[in-house]
Amino acid sequence: MKAVGLVTEYNPLHNGHEYHLKMAKQLTNDDVVVAVMSGNFTQRAEPAIVDKWTRAREALMVGVDLVIELPVYFAVQPAHLFAKGAVKLLSNLRVNDFVFGAEHPDWDFEALVKAESKFKPADFSQFNATYATLFNEQLKNVTGVSLTEPNDILAYGYTKAKLELDTSINMWPIRRVGSAYHDQSLTTEGNISSASAIRKSVSVGNSQFEALVPEQTRIDLRQLDHVSSWDDLYPLLRYQLVQAPLNYLAQVYQMAEGLEYRLKRAAEQATDFDQFMQLAKSKRYTYSRLQRVCLYTLLQVTDTEMAEQVKTPYLRVLGFNNRGQEYLHQIKKTVKIPIVTKVDADFKNTRLQLDYRAGKLFEQLVAGEQDLRRKPIMI
Repeated sequence: MKAVGLVTEYNPLHNGHEYHLKMAKQLTNDDVVVAVMSGNFTQRAEPAIVDKWTRAREALMVGVDLVIELPVYFAVQPAHLFAKGAVKLLSNLRVNDFVFGAEHPDWDFEALVKAESKFKPADFSQFNATYATLFNEQLKNVTGVSLTEPNDILAYGYTKAKLELDTSINMWPIRRVGSAYHDQSLTTEGNISSASAIRKSVSVGNSQFEALVPEQTRIDLRQLDHVSSWDDLYPLLRYQLVQAPLNYLAQVYQMAEGLEYRLKRAAEQATDFDQFMQLAKSKRYTYSRLQRVCLYTLLQVTDTEMAEQVKTPYLRVLGFNNRGQEYLHQIKKTVKIPIVTKVDADFKNTRLQLDYRAGKLFEQLVAGEQDLRRKPIMI
């Protein structure tokens, strides 16, 4: 059996994702669709609209055959680390093809990656702009191309990861259709809106989102009485930032360049998360970077722990159908990292400890055990 891989968040799963799935099957004609999906927190460190098990079931209901969790130490990262972690898991899963969206699928992403060799390292030492801005300035100077769209940025990251990991996966960029990634308004034409617009619609009780998502997603979102956000987590974050000594905060993963001072001061003043972010923001840090550091703070992740965890990847199975189960059976003897279908005390305290802690944090927002005693969903 040959497999095509997808990298997803499904936050929530919508018609655009179903189109992505359809195109993946059509382009590759592979036997099995494997989705590597972020867990309960997204790349930008936001809590997912519904838990990972609910989203895994939704994926299986629309035709995905096997759902694997992207561990939090890959999932909640800048684009290049997110992409590298995802490609690493797809490679371990022995997928033949990888289909992903891009705003400009006709670009030669491999040539763009290779252009990095002409960058000037000294230009990254400025502190009046974010790293992404400085990177784009250099890329545009060398190639004439600027990476400003989110899916193009990930496409670049996936391509770079393939080259660095020297994997033989066939790369299939396809054009993103429908609304732009960050659109906050539901579409008035067609049936594909951004996940951001759908989440906003659900949060304000606007039922117009229902035509823009598959049936199982529609059922699950109807049952929500509250869409969780950083507003819900801020009291925990504020307490930790105010109470923890600065030398302790300085050890948090990506808490660099004295950022602990800035976050502590902001927490001492701000009574809500929006105000906190406005006080913490600077030209050097994007909102996404700050949110990720906030999540690492709540999870108490240190640089040392992150480095150790990244070295010990695993394949956490969230769900499968008969084809997915058959594919797992086919590859299990050649896979070199653990395939996890049940979290016991040993895994909870070793390889899965960050995901376990992320699950416990998510349980502060959504009822239901996220890891222990949970078995893969089978459709």
